Amino acid sequence: MTVKNIAILGSSGSIGTQALEVIRENRDRFNVTVLTVQQNAAMLVNQALEFMPEKVVIADENRYKEVHDALAGTGIEVLAGEVALAEVVTLGQVDIVLTALVGFSGLKPTLAAIRAGKDIALANKETLVVAGELVMNLARQHGVHILPVDSEHSAIFQCLAGEEANAIEKIYLTASGGPFRGRDRAYLSGVSREDALRHPNWVMGAKITVDSASLMNKGLEVIEAKWLFGLDLPQIEVVVHPQSVIHSIVQFEDGSMKAQMGLPDMKLPIQYALTHPGRTRNNFPRFDFMNYPTLTFERADTDTFRNLGLAFSALKQGGNMPCVINAANEIVVAEFLNNRVGFLEMSDLIETCMSSIAFVNNPSLEDYLETDRETRLLTRRLVTKSTINLS
Repeated sequence: MTVKNIAILGSSGSIGTQALEVIRENRDRFNVTVLTVQQNAAMLVNQALEFMPEKVVIADENRYKEVHDALAGTGIEVLAGEVALAEVVTLGQVDIVLTALVGFSGLKPTLAAIRAGKDIALANKETLVVAGELVMNLARQHGVHILPVDSEHSAIFQCLAGEEANAIEKIYLTASGGPFRGRDRAYLSGVSREDALRHPNWVMGAKITVDSASLMNKGLEVIEAKWLFGLDLPQIEVVVHPQSVIHSIVQFEDGSMKAQMGLPDMKLPIQYALTHPGRTRNNFPRFDFMNYPTLTFERADTDTFRNLGLAFSALKQGGNMPCVINAANEIVVAEFLNNRVGFLEMSDLIETCMSSIAFVNNPSLEDYLETDRETRLLTRRLVTKSTINLS
């Protein structure tokens, strides 16, 4: 059995820690070669001592000495900074890179890994949201597989196995509806960060949990799906499925449909991406139909949850507009978590940015980087202005 050498970008987050759980149970199949975190030095040290990678990276250079001193004498090389993130993924011994960074920060190291010919297990949807055409073209150029880790895109990917010759008529991305499913705008105007972080089905990081509550996460997944599977906008539909058992569906041109089902557990799509093209036995809990006698579906409410509609609009417009929506959303979610903007206000701020940032029809990487920078600056100014007006 060939052992795969794994580089995990973002090993302290929800996806990163669950990936290490999968690897821990499959030591004969996987070897951790690289671990990186943004700031959590203590967790990085503990992970490194357990899995003994060749290199670790702490992106926050102020925490370098703490990690370096803790790992002195282990033979593990300690690096720091954003440049190091893009360097470690090019190591010759790395077979697959799990990109589990949050937000725009995943773009540069993912591009570096693709250029180095590394397969990508992609949990960082923002990479394709921001620069999907560029990323997928580069992957084709270098013969690199992009293996989706998001549960919905993993479901579509699994449903398409063996169907390469059959045309897709439509895909259905399922959404749980989050903690505010069925609520109206009057209710949403008063919800708190604590309310938004109580997801009914999934255990995730704070940013993606808020995105799920606002349905922005589903909007970002729509954009990601367009690039992953080469689809046009009318071929993508979002359906609310509160039980989170059917993770997504493919409808083929003859009208037949395939769905991937299972309990809401991110370890399964993580394992599938790492073991692809094969599967491996595990001891994860199994689905029991008797525990789910009814599976229900609802239309997504884009009037109440405007972020989903804004994402569809950004995808329809194309160019750098998905980059705008992503950058603005990253800022407003952080400000919502800091209690500086309201839940509904996030959509207002994103929409203002979409109408204010210069549109670029065929953006280069430099255009994406500049769009991201300008959008973040504008969003912060808008938040500050809003906070001053409220006070």
